[in-house]
Amino acid sequence: MNDDLDILRHNASAWDRFVELEDPLTKPVTPEEVARARVGDLRVTLTTTKSVPPEWIGDPTGRRILCLAGGGGQQAPLFAAAGARVTVLDISPKLIAQDRLVAEREGLDIAVEPGSMTDLSRFEPESFDLVFHPLSNFNVPDVRVVWREVGRVLRTGGRLLAGFMNPAFYLFDPRKDDGNTLVLRHALPYADADLPEDELRERIRERRTLEHSHSLEAQIAGQIEAGFVITGLYEDTLPGHPVSEFLPPCVATRAEKAGPL
Repeated sequence: MNDDLDILRHNASAWDRFVELEDPLTKPVTPEEVARARVGDLRVTLTTTKSVPPEWIGDPTGRRILCLAGGGGQQAPLFAAAGARVTVLDISPKLIAQDRLVAEREGLDIAVEPGSMTDLSRFEPESFDLVFHPLSNFNVPDVRVVWREVGRVLRTGGRLLAGFMNPAFYLFDPRKDDGNTLVLRHALPYADADLPEDELRERIRERRTLEHSHSLEAQIAGQIEAGFVITGLYEDTLPGHPVSEFLPPCVATRAEKAGPL
């Protein structure tokens, strides 16, 4: 499997499976979390454990926010409860069903759009004030496409908040990961689609995501090339994974869309 569209379709099915398994990454927010957001206590994550600093978001009231590849009933309902005008786009039908579930349960207005982060052509230029893009672009083969799409739909002066994996995470052999051991195996850039055929078939059969490391150049310089100015960055851990003993595998960036020179 090396066709980009086939990879995206497979990953949509893989995330549907995670919902079926009730993976913590796919569990929607609770009524208590929504209630906190309604009174201004907004706690959302781009990575795994750290909440986004409030100054990265500012006052969400009335702002047009796109939760990009952000299905799961997690961030979008909280932004809506805090007073934002929210759209969530995700390729997994079962993930965006979680957003519909929370919206109905809590009486929230959330626009739900099924689709890939690589194609935002349904949205007009400068449609959004903020794009919130949590840890997910390892699912796509070319992250620069994502940055260009975001650059088109975000207004000048608007903000992109993005979470992504440090590519060093993909150096190691997951088959040798027993919770305590890391074995170097892969050169970077890495893609699951390039694994030996038997391993690739196993991942596809088990409906596991097909992931891509993406270089820091593609992740950070790619945003700059798409017209963004990086204005903030932090790192985060990956609980329970041995790589966190040596480096923080998750990164979050704040970037603003620059105007014409």
